[in-house]
Amino acid sequence: MFKRKKRWKMSPANKELQTELGRELNILPLTAQLLVNRGLVDFGRASSFLRPDLSSLHDPLLMKDMDRAVERVSRALVNKESIAVYGDYDVDGTTSAALVYLFFKEIGVEVTTYIPDRQSEGYGLNADAVRKLAASGIKLMITVDCGSSNGPEIELASSLGMDVVVTDHHEISGDAPNAAAVLNPKQKGCTFPFKGLAGVGVAFNLIMALRAHLRENGWFTSAAAPNLKRYLDLVAIGTVADLVPLMDENRILVSYGLKELENTERPGLKALIEIAGLRSRPDADSIAYQIAPRINAAGRVASAATALRLLITEDSAEAASLASQLDRENGSRQRMEAETLEEALAMLEGHTDRGIVLFSERWHPGVIGIVASRLVDRFCKPAVLIALDNGVGKGSARGIRSFDMLEGLKSCSGLLDRFGGHKAAAGLTVSMGNLAGFKDEFVRYANTILTDEDLTPEINLDAVVTLDEVNSRLIAEIGSLAPFGQSNREPLLCLSDAQIVGTEVVGSRHLRLKVKHGSCSRSAIGFGLAGLHPMRGDGYGIAFSPYIDEWQGSRSLKLRVKDVVHGAVKFLT
Repeated sequence: MFKRKKRWKMSPANKELQTELGRELNILPLTAQLLVNRGLVDFGRASSFLRPDLSSLHDPLLMKDMDRAVERVSRALVNKESIAVYGDYDVDGTTSAALVYLFFKEIGVEVTTYIPDRQSEGYGLNADAVRKLAASGIKLMITVDCGSSNGPEIELASSLGMDVVVTDHHEISGDAPNAAAVLNPKQKGCTFPFKGLAGVGVAFNLIMALRAHLRENGWFTSAAAPNLKRYLDLVAIGTVADLVPLMDENRILVSYGLKELENTERPGLKALIEIAGLRSRPDADSIAYQIAPRINAAGRVASAATALRLLITEDSAEAASLASQLDRENGSRQRMEAETLEEALAMLEGHTDRGIVLFSERWHPGVIGIVASRLVDRFCKPAVLIALDNGVGKGSARGIRSFDMLEGLKSCSGLLDRFGGHKAAAGLTVSMGNLAGFKDEFVRYANTILTDEDLTPEINLDAVVTLDEVNSRLIAEIGSLAPFGQSNREPLLCLSDAQIVGTEVVGSRHLRLKVKHGSCSRSAIGFGLAGLHPMRGDGYGIAFSPYIDEWQGSRSLKLRVKDVVHGAVKFLT
């Protein structure tokens, strides 16, 4: 049997809080433990988590520079200045640009949109684009999902008579740029309570504050103010796709956004949902695995302008055509990704270092980030993949739980042209002449700070249960914890000393199991676990999430298996 070395980590049970929260919230003690595991240990916070409400959104004016941003945008509206929205080519940047564009359109203001090309321009503002926008008469540029690290380009814009309002969520190293306003919860001195917004969440806060200001100043005399709840479908897509924590304000925005997405009237999203074959009610997984990859494919292998056009079009025929185009580009992206992964795995034959740096002139920069994530999943090591073109390498870096990718890149900063991002993911540019030195220095840093324990993947479990406890009520209460994603993963339960009646391979990669525990038996599926076949007998530990399988009108309770071990289960706490 194929063995996978993983550490099973169990959240400690708290019987007292289980009983107290279970009684106060009228939920099962096991569900109460799931809340405790997420740090929700008092009635108020737990109740708010289970019942997210728009009234609980933070005041946008708590964000540093929000008053300056609203004043500058309002002045541009009153003076009828030309405005441009400058976005990014990923899902967060594209949905952010669509959000701001559509809001302005609804209040009767036409704005220009600009999405840089991934290959020829790269991430963030660039001097050529700034000059082009200034020459076209733009007086105010609003950045979305970018701008925090573009001090020189913002100074250039100012010298050309163009003010810049930055809306962004990326880490800021050093001082914020000298812009008309910088909206970024992560900047020094920002009192906004939640630091985990996606770029689209920051842009939405600007729209909330701007609408309130315009309403107070009599802008909406001939028509009603825009209903901002209708924009939350875009906010949900950008937030889920950018892998930010689905807690606090993000949880509220995504919860309501999923409801808007289910009933969206946007021709582009309707066409995208149709071509993705999404038949069930949208959830965070629908966005992450069906909707977002198609939007992202445009910026990865073609032009993100296609995705932006899809999100803002009002023409159903154009929407269908654009959705088909994105679907084809997604297929192309998948083929590129598979080829790149195959080449990368071949390069890693005999690899023993604790950090991975790979590069090739054959790789497309639009897929190396995805492949880096695949390598992290497979090897549990920080990975940097670099696509080379004309002597310049553009890289995507992905980290693991015990490795801060930004700190790793800072250790090599003298060898990089530029870099930026988050603890878990970053981008970089490096010249060919510094490539070997960067690889050596990064790998040396990883070898120094990472231990064998750091490189062992963890299975984080919520509770040990009996199979009799896993019933429809529990599944319904687990559903109240959704949407699941970063910082709010789907609960993972554990059976100890279970019997596996039998297994069979489904397709080539998946495993179907029949599990018995006590007097109860259930069918189960383990995606990607075909290597564990065959298994039969007593004494198995099974990590799983329960779900309701619906097929041809019938409903049955099943288990989605994450991992299986044989023998006594040893938990870390």
